[in-house]
Amino acid sequence: MAQTDVLLTKEPAPQTVPPCELSPKVYDVACNTGAYTSSGLATTGFRTAKYLMDEWYQNLYAHYHQAFADRDHSERQRHESQHLASETEALAQRTQQDSTRRVGERLQDMHSWKSELQREVEELIADTDGLLAQKLRLERALDASAVPYSIAMDSLQCRERRQHPDLVRDHVEVELLKEAELIRNIQQLLKRTIMQAVNQIRLNRQHKETCEMDWSDKVESYNIDDTCARYNNQSTQVQFHPHSTKLEESASTPETWARFTQDNLLRAERELLASANLRTLIDAILRDTSEDLQLQCDAVNLAFSRRCEELEDALHKLRCHLHKILREITDQEHQVAVLKQAIKDKEAPLRVAQTRLYQRSFRPNVELCRDTAQFRCPESLISLSH
Repeated sequence: MAQTDVLLTKEPAPQTVPPCELSPKVYDVACNTGAYTSSGLATTGFRTAKYLMDEWYQNLYAHYHQAFADRDHSERQRHESQHLASETEALAQRTQQDSTRRVGERLQDMHSWKSELQREVEELIADTDGLLAQKLRLERALDASAVPYSIAMDSLQCRERRQHPDLVRDHVEVELLKEAELIRNIQQLLKRTIMQAVNQIRLNRQHKETCEMDWSDKVESYNIDDTCARYNNQSTQVQFHPHSTKLEESASTPETWARFTQDNLLRAERELLASANLRTLIDAILRDTSEDLQLQCDAVNLAFSRRCEELEDALHKLRCHLHKILREITDQEHQVAVLKQAIKDKEAPLRVAQTRLYQRSFRPNVELCRDTAQFRCPESLISLSH
């Protein structure tokens, strides 16, 4: 090629048509191909087997222009490939940086949700512990209500043994029946509240487990994404994974992913609110039942006090009347003795009167007269007999 360039510079080339503008016949001759080739035996009566100088120059220029065109095409391809390599490298760097940034944003989102879930789990644990304490208070209150109930029932049974004149349905019995009915209602209320507390504790633990599972998944995902965010082009752990770009059919979208955690948090918040309301209700129930029992106990004690006062007053009056009656009986006994003595003292006059009547019955004839003395003696007998 260098000798050809020197030759071209020493001897100017004839004015010929460029290869791209040659006729087919001349081009075939220059390329020594086609129907117009001059190789082989000389044509019959037309020309010899040697090339002409023009043909030699045409062939030379054809090779030169072909080499120039190939070199130019190669340079363009080289520049384009270099430019493409630079663009792809910059695009890969930008894509990798954007992917790293998005992984970092994902880590922030997971850390935020993870913190919220951890806070909800801690609140559920604390609230469940509070409910367990309230449930223990309810159970102790239920056990303690058995004592006043047994006292009220024993009091009613003891009062059934009163004698018939005193076996009355008084105010004390009414208050004792009220107290027994109140205690039974309170016991039923406490049992229902204990069941509500048990169910709420079960729901709290279920949602706690759900939040813990979600939190555990996010911790694992956070560790994976944190490891992925630390990878770079110089990392030794990276390798080819041909099927890593395949998406799983069960994979969630960012919207469903966020909605899943939001639903868990909302359910946990609802259970926390229900638990707080239940604890407030338990406090109110314990306070109100204690006040009701205390008021009913005071009413029963007041009824017993008034009934005891009535009985003491009646007993005092009966004792007074008993003393009077006993004194009257003594006086009557003395009077009976006096009357007996008086009767005994009347025996002599009675004998006298009866003897007079008997003797006067022996009067003869007309002398047997019903005179004043005769009538006076029977009167004296009657008075003495009375």
